[in-house]
Amino acid sequence: MSISASDVKKLRDMTGAGMMDAKKALTESEGDFDAAVKYLREKGLADSKKRADKEANQGTIGDYIHYQQDRAVSGVLVELACETDFVAKSEEFKDAAKQIAMHIAAMKPTYLNIEDISEEKLQEEKDIISKQSENEGKPAEVIEKIIEGRIVSFYKDNVLNEQIFCNPEIYEGKVSTMIEEMSGKLGEKIYIKQFSRVEVGS
Repeated sequence: MSISASDVKKLRDMTGAGMMDAKKALTESEGDFDAAVKYLREKGLADSKKRADKEANQGTIGDYIHYQQDRAVSGVLVELACETDFVAKSEEFKDAAKQIAMHIAAMKPTYLNIEDISEEKLQEEKDIISKQSENEGKPAEVIEKIIEGRIVSFYKDNVLNEQIFCNPEIYEGKVSTMIEEMSGKLGEKIYIKQFSRVEVGS
């Protein structure tokens, strides 16, 4: 079949593969883009780093409902984004979204990224830590270091991408690092786009 130059360019933009590799992948897959992406990934020709700025308009919703005494008491929805429908439909990707939803239910983050915390909220936390340190009799020269250390702890407690994944049997490390490694493994840009958690009485 005839492969157009525009199709080759589209696949190159999606994968970072070379022109001839992209054309061959489309030829082998008879013009099927998802199959062509898979072909390039299997050949190690899809470079996820070159595509870090590409749009990730596909994905799935991970969900988790926590029950207590036969009633739902909390629930989580999380959008895990990727670039292609092929990855979005994979069991590994869908399972990851589910696991992240369970993590959110267990660890109760408030923010997705550090950048989502307002300057006002951050300053409020620093002021509280400073006042606590003063009340504990800490010398002024060490209070700044105490603030720095406790703010890092605040991030780990409240920011999803800074939290240690709750199930070490599945992954040991930060949520953001787990996502980065999955992105490298699956060969395309993957990230948590948004999440929402509701809880009875909150």
